[in-house]
Amino acid sequence: MEGKAAVLGDADFVMPFAALGLDTFAVEPEAGDIAEMAGEIVKRKYALIVTTENVAEFAAGVLEETQKKATPCVVVVPFTTEPAGYATETLGKLLKMATGINILAD
Repeated sequence: MEGKAAVLGDADFVMPFAALGLDTFAVEPEAGDIAEMAGEIVKRKYALIVTTENVAEFAAGVLEETQKKATPCVVVVPFTTEPAGYATETLGKLLKMATGINILAD
């Protein structure tokens, strides 16, 4: 599959991805416009969206709807803050869609 990748997170997270040539979108984790930025990224038809756990929580509505589709693939990763479990929960949902079972369940 061909396509572009977008990276959404704070400036420290997106900077290395920018050096690799990916499209990066730096946002402040407390900003109210994170969901709007995530919506704009989805509209641009990226094949992959990588975001941090703390940012993904603010854009949950947009990203959860997107994850029900084949593309873009949304990858949520923990970053500089203590993991809150949102990244693991999101990965569990993706694995359940792919395999039919929740292999991360306790």
